[in-house]
Amino acid sequence: MASDTNTKKKKTRRSTLGAPNLSNLDRLLDLYWGGSERRITGLTVRIIGVNVIALLVLMAGVLYLGEYQDDLIENKLQTFRTETEVIAAGLSESAIEDQQLDRSKASHFAARLSQVTGQNITIFDKDNTIIAQATPPPQIPKKEGLFTLRVLRDMAGLILHLMPERTILPPYPAEPPGITEALGGNTHFAAWKNQNRSIILSSAAPLSNNGDVVGTVLLTRTADDVARTVGDVWINIVQIFMATLVATILLSIYLSGVIARPLRLLTKSAEALRMDPSQNHEIPDLSDRHDEIGELSLVLRDMTDALWNRMDSIERFSADVAHELKNPLTSLKSAVETAAKVKKTKDREKLLAIIHHDVMRMDRLITDISHVSRLDTELSRQSLEVIELKPILENLVTRYNEITTDVTLILTLTDSSNENIRVWGLETRILQIFDNLLSNALSFSKSGDVINIALHNNDDQVIITIEDQGPGIPQNKLEDIFERFYTERPIHEDYGHHSGLGLFICRQIAHALGGQIMASNVVEQNGAVTGARFTVILRQAE
Repeated sequence: MASDTNTKKKKTRRSTLGAPNLSNLDRLLDLYWGGSERRITGLTVRIIGVNVIALLVLMAGVLYLGEYQDDLIENKLQTFRTETEVIAAGLSESAIEDQQLDRSKASHFAARLSQVTGQNITIFDKDNTIIAQATPPPQIPKKEGLFTLRVLRDMAGLILHLMPERTILPPYPAEPPGITEALGGNTHFAAWKNQNRSIILSSAAPLSNNGDVVGTVLLTRTADDVARTVGDVWINIVQIFMATLVATILLSIYLSGVIARPLRLLTKSAEALRMDPSQNHEIPDLSDRHDEIGELSLVLRDMTDALWNRMDSIERFSADVAHELKNPLTSLKSAVETAAKVKKTKDREKLLAIIHHDVMRMDRLITDISHVSRLDTELSRQSLEVIELKPILENLVTRYNEITTDVTLILTLTDSSNENIRVWGLETRILQIFDNLLSNALSFSKSGDVINIALHNNDDQVIITIEDQGPGIPQNKLEDIFERFYTERPIHEDYGHHSGLGLFICRQIAHALGGQIMASNVVEQNGAVTGARFTVILRQAE
């Protein structure tokens, strides 16, 4: 349960608290593209770009194969049509006598053309009866060469069979195709698929004499050359793909080095810092990369500097605490040792008063030190809220005026501050700032003095000034008064009555709330200092 609580506390950071709410669209754009938590980053684009190249090349090659096959079939059909029309013209001149087809001449002509062209030729008369038919002699298959090339061609055919066809070819009909159209005087050509899914080209043309159709000629052939041509293209695509794959592997190795090498460097530097707590090691600066790893190196450097500063601050704080506690302890030790030797009642009472004073001083120091040590942690864990500032100041002024009768506190509002002014902060901590400042002003005020508190806003800031009529602050001490354990008190005030942490706490709270606090003197025209002025600047909330 304790670890869960700590985890929840760590997740609550003041950097994300108190910020205005974004619209849903702004949040979406910030999540995916714009802000520090964006999901689409420079490295994301690099990785996607490198790994998608091979896939795009493969997809483009496959799509190109389908389109290329359709173009091949179309070109083959156009060539086939021309050949059919030439053959039909030759048959019409040599095989028609007295408006009739001569069977002998038609058979002889078909056999010769079939051997030359390598096509199946069928001749029909006008009654759609076959009068001649010729098939080319079987061809000796060409030597395919390397087994790998044959496999690649077979892969191309398989892929084309699996791909959705752009041009859907109908099955080859049982009856000779295109005869009816050819008898009507038109040339008919088409591409088909047989039962083996092989491409069949057919072309039917009329045989005419003096304008009369006396028969038809049908040419058919398989388009195996189309498959071979597509296979050759597929080989080229595979070669391109392999080259792209090699380039992708090399780019991936480069990308891995670009990402992993600096990360390993950062890891080694962080490990060196962990093993050697001295400040001899530092995180390398990779900001020139201008990507997320560069940002990571900057964040790690800033975090390391913040840790060193915090450690140095803790060391200084420990030394200051030891120094401040040593004085009352030394005085207390001396008083206790002396009390054992003193016999007069009056002297013993003085020593007891000194002991009581030192004990009370130590109690105040320890209490204020405890508040300071918890201040940063509490401020980082609590959520900033919108605070109405004017009621807080009015209540403080009323309370101090009731307690103090010889000093008057006056709250002044500018014309632009008639309405309640809202600031980002924590009510208890803002109250602590002004309580400490007013208490400090009262300690320097004499009977009859006036403490002026002015409140006004300026753009996105709210400015509060507190002026007293005391002796002012030495000009060279305007910043020193905000240091830990620094005191610059009036002479008549008892020593040790203040711990010197009040103004330090005020500045710590102001900085944690995104504001500022400054000290200056109230100076008249003749140069005379008539009091001290503390200016507090806080962030205005809309």
